[in-house]
Amino acid sequence: MMRVWEPFDADALLDDVGTALDDVPPAEKHQRELAERLRGHLAQLVDIAISGDADIKDTAALTLIEKARDLRSEVRPGGPCRAVVHLRRMAWTVNELLERLLTTGQLTNVNAV
Repeated sequence: MMRVWEPFDADALLDDVGTALDDVPPAEKHQRELAERLRGHLAQLVDIAISGDADIKDTAALTLIEKARDLRSEVRPGGPCRAVVHLRRMAWTVNELLERLLTTGQLTNVNAV
């Protein structure tokens, strides 16, 4: 399966992480769309990490890559509370993986949450 390449958009990523982690959860009607965008951010960050061999060089990055893959494959849970928890778990993983890639120098000039 071939994916369409999307340029890395740190602003969109940080906006989505902020929306998911805000004190006020996103409206239920927007949760599915936000979940898809977070899945996309996870996929893109995993691709960046793997292209730089982070999965080989850095055990912390490998752990986050595996967590990102697990979260991406999970089915969206039913019920608004569980859906929000899932969104927040994905957002935290996006943020943690972003921070790890910044720490290792695979990404630069991004202001993490």
